[in-house]
Amino acid sequence: MDVSKKLVVGNWKMNGSLAGNAAFLEEVTKSAGFGCAMAICVPFPYLAQASHLLSSASEIALGAQNVSEFDEGAYTGEVSARMLSDLGCSYVIVGHSERRTLFREDDGTVGRKARAALGVGLLPIVCVGETLAQRNDGVTLEVVTRQLDAVAAEVDGLAVDRVVLAYEPVWAIGSGLTATTEQVGEVHASIRVWAQRVFGGGVATKILYGGSVKPGNAAELFAVPNVDGGLIGGASLVARDFLAICRAAADY
Repeated sequence: MDVSKKLVVGNWKMNGSLAGNAAFLEEVTKSAGFGCAMAICVPFPYLAQASHLLSSASEIALGAQNVSEFDEGAYTGEVSARMLSDLGCSYVIVGHSERRTLFREDDGTVGRKARAALGVGLLPIVCVGETLAQRNDGVTLEVVTRQLDAVAAEVDGLAVDRVVLAYEPVWAIGSGLTATTEQVGEVHASIRVWAQRVFGGGVATKILYGGSVKPGNAAELFAVPNVDGGLIGGASLVARDFLAICRAAADY
């Protein structure tokens, strides 16, 4: 992981098709290479296709959107970290707000998934963030710190320099709402202090922002101190939009 460059990660969520993926990845790989680190996290069924199509674009990493906390065994429907590694993944998202909210993943589960990823050399993108009610109650930093502490308890002693953190206010995911630069700056600064205290001052932890990042607001968000890139949802489904966000990241 190049710590000197901003990192832009596309999260396709449950979208895609063989033909559409091929067209998207062809356009992105033709235009890549302009100064930021890039990764694309695709649904499980398309990992092999994406791995093949990205094999000639070394600057674009492949990622998955979820991983099992278990290494192997009788866990029907689960996908292990080793399997993701076998398919060429470098990154995996853990603890996305949709997993926490819709599939009831708790802080401990997220921490164990991060541990499983680190155990095979994957870079976990650990998502944290508050609901609108929690923000209105003034407990955003407490919620984020609690979520981070649960991960730290599980990954202690592992290669924490490989952990990527992503702040995604739950109320801004897919809503069209974006946190203000002041709100983003406050939370990212708090996460930076936490990372330096827990992971060590010598670990250059990347902290991404996720929450309705678009071509029109990417530059403003990437200019905020301690924002090291973005975790992009809907805008990562349109090649020209994703590339525009990557170009904005390359300017910093």
